Amino acid sequence: MSSRMRDYILEAAGDLFSRQGFNSTSVDNIAAQAQVAKVTLYKYFKSKELLIIEYLREQNSKLWKKLAESPQQGNARDELESMVISLLEVIGDKDFKGFASINAGVEFPQADNPVNQISKEFSKQLREQMTELATRAGIKHAEALALQLALVIEGASIAERNQQGSQSILHAQALVKTLINSAT
Repeated sequence: MSSRMRDYILEAAGDLFSRQGFNSTSVDNIAAQAQVAKVTLYKYFKSKELLIIEYLREQNSKLWKKLAESPQQGNARDELESMVISLLEVIGDKDFKGFASINAGVEFPQADNPVNQISKEFSKQLREQMTELATRAGIKHAEALALQLALVIEGASIAERNQQGSQSILHAQALVKTLINSAT
């Protein structure tokens, strides 16, 4: 099966998911947006839930790749700050519509739902990466700092989405620096 068609369907679905939400987007909407028959969509994705999961994995992978491309810093403390600032810059982009995994977690709150599990994995991976950098930087309460930084990131993503241009990113960046400086 053509991976181009699969990618095209994912792109069409992603556009709808980011504009309408996951639950409000039907398979019929996705097929119409992608200009394919539903049977074609189901050849590539056995269910809407599997399509959502694949979309979330793709979005998460793109984000982690983008973060990995940011310049390496001289030490773990600076690398931690750089990582969080880079995430805030992603949030500040005018086309940012929220972290797909976090948005999905809100729409699929049942703990045993596979979509919710992807959302939890995203948040867990984010905190683990920050904890690892904070630990390498010699920060005594690395897990607490990682949780505080995650709260800033997730809060900024909501604030910026709801009030674009409100300078929430600048305030979040200042808060990140304060939190990291007070922890070191």
